[in-house]
Amino acid sequence: MANKVDVFICGSGSAGFAAATWLARCGIRCKIVDSRPGPLEIGQADGLQCRTVEICESFGLVEDLLREGCHNVEVTFWNADERGGGIVRTRSAPATMPGLSHLPRVILSQAKFHGMMSEAMKRFNGQGVDYGYKVLDVKIDEKRAKDANAYPVTVSTEKDGKEEKFEAKYAMGCDGAHSTVRRSLGFNMTGDISDSIWGVMDVFPQTNFPDIRKQVILQSETGSSIIVPREGGSMARIYVELPSGTVAKDVKLEDLQATARQIFTPYKLDFAGVSWWSAYSIGQRLADHFSKADRVFLAGDACHTHSPKAGQGMNISLQDGYNIGWKLASILKGQTGPDILKTYNIEREKVADILVNWDKVWAKQLSSLSKDTGGAVTANGKFDFSEIWVKASAFTAGLTITYDDSPITRARESDQKLATNIVVGMRLQGAQVVRFCDAKPMQLVSALPSDGRWRIMVFAGDIRQDAASKKLNQLGEYLFSDSGPIKKYLPPGSDIDSFIEVVLILFGERLKVNQEQIPECFYPVTGQWRMRDLHKIYIDDESYHSGHGHAYDFYGINPEEGAIAIVRPDQYISLISHIENHASIDF
Repeated sequence: MANKVDVFICGSGSAGFAAATWLARCGIRCKIVDSRPGPLEIGQADGLQCRTVEICESFGLVEDLLREGCHNVEVTFWNADERGGGIVRTRSAPATMPGLSHLPRVILSQAKFHGMMSEAMKRFNGQGVDYGYKVLDVKIDEKRAKDANAYPVTVSTEKDGKEEKFEAKYAMGCDGAHSTVRRSLGFNMTGDISDSIWGVMDVFPQTNFPDIRKQVILQSETGSSIIVPREGGSMARIYVELPSGTVAKDVKLEDLQATARQIFTPYKLDFAGVSWWSAYSIGQRLADHFSKADRVFLAGDACHTHSPKAGQGMNISLQDGYNIGWKLASILKGQTGPDILKTYNIEREKVADILVNWDKVWAKQLSSLSKDTGGAVTANGKFDFSEIWVKASAFTAGLTITYDDSPITRARESDQKLATNIVVGMRLQGAQVVRFCDAKPMQLVSALPSDGRWRIMVFAGDIRQDAASKKLNQLGEYLFSDSGPIKKYLPPGSDIDSFIEVVLILFGERLKVNQEQIPECFYPVTGQWRMRDLHKIYIDDESYHSGHGHAYDFYGINPEEGAIAIVRPDQYISLISHIENHASIDF
């Protein structure tokens, strides 16, 4: 007799953890399994880009992450010394360009990061990972898949020598580049594997190289290398380009260390200890399909692989899981229909395709000193990789993703000029505002935790002005009326903000605005104690200790016009509309 589960997740990598954490946050149990005997302990990825750190903030993990991780603030570029004699620093730059995110890039062991997500799942609803499960096969009954209440996916597993079968409404293949789920579905990976071989080692370096605690991109006559400083203050990850003709499976640790010493000449480089090392060939490959019958979905390395040196693997994988997790939760809670799952393919296939094609060029450029590769060159005709790196910083930080139009992303229906820096299809960027009820300065995006709710962000301007006050009152009457969107989608017996939350952002001098001037519907009665929730109202004004965020200016909003932004549960912008265009506010 097969066990029935709503969602079966094969693999507890970053994609699987992100999806499972979303489900747990929304109160939905899943079955997440991994073939390992226990949690990941060492090795694998370590760089959390800004967007990933923002996602961690939305799950309530960012304080632990910022405390435990190494903050990647600066990157330095070293090149062959034209005068001979080794290498010389040629440029220093911020690891992420200022103004792109309110949070930094963080370096932390994937094992520790997964431990934080595991703890979050337990905290949300007691969800855990079941280790020691080998997935043998995944099958879909496509006729039954048309029945929304059916369990059409059968997952065959083996644990402790015994076979177990599970029936699921939905399944995810987050089981890596050699995915059993992908093979079971008959999908293939297409793309290239290059002749370039790289090694990577987590080491405790003894060196006089001055930038060992910074991110370093090093291109010498001997080869290329990357340094990534690790958490704890002592360990560093060193990537090393190995000589042409190297076979990855034949590489020994001594080979990596000897090559690294040559690249770092004239600096001394010894190794007090080695925590982990590996060698690999660079490949960029995509699955020919990302889902089947809108019931089984691939995520992470199961559907896209690329070089690790731009720090994208763990991050893009996590964002795959983050993209689909809330959508599965909304279906299982009866909030949306199953058609929303088609947006996973629309959104994440494009992201993966852009990444793989970008990575082909990126990996080639990183390995090259020649101007023949294309791009910027130095005065001496050498390829200037630093310029490529700096220009790509927003992309590598995960902040340029733009989702195409779909039922949940409506750029064509939007009036983008009302909020020029709240771009439909992109994530909402943080800007400082002051919470009206207690004068606390906050990043506005931190008011949008990942809890499954949609948000209507109302930029009402200065309501001390009669025109702005009138428009806000009219909007409030519509939003909370029996025919408005709040009650239209409200689950029976639920708090008024349980599916759609309205967040109000005012403009002007906080101390000259009285709470009585704000319609009561914008601070509704909610929760166990039936108190008015005053934490939904913010103002763009000077704070006591953190200055002025100038949020309206930052977002490109004219306070006299105002704007409405509909924000998806994953903090991506669905629609921009005029505050008086009530008919456009629909879901």
